[in-house]
Amino acid sequence: MKKLMIVDDSNIIRSRIARVIGSPRLPDIQIVGLARDGAEAVEICRRSKPDLVTLDLTMPNMDGIECVEQMMRIDSAISVLVVSALADKPTAISALKKGARGFLHKPFTDQQLVDALLELME
Repeated sequence: MKKLMIVDDSNIIRSRIARVIGSPRLPDIQIVGLARDGAEAVEICRRSKPDLVTLDLTMPNMDGIECVEQMMRIDSAISVLVVSALADKPTAISALKKGARGFLHKPFTDQQLVDALLELME
């Protein structure tokens, strides 16, 4: 059973990702946290020790880049999938350099999300 944390300042996106996680195509994934920003994500990360994280980059209080850095200090084995509308590649590349393992561009289809998560879990 993989533990997943969903980090996005949009309640709609958090809910949508949570719904897709229930898909029969995904092996056992348990949602261990929903965070609205990077600061909240780091706290949940310390408590819940997720295996997987879906992470928006543009959020209040602490952005995704800083959040990736802090989560990697807590546990460098966490697999982070950046889910962002940012079309600017430098920000995505920066997140990958800090330790994120994948990138999914918003808007995305349910199938794209499932595929990205399956790839992350390989």
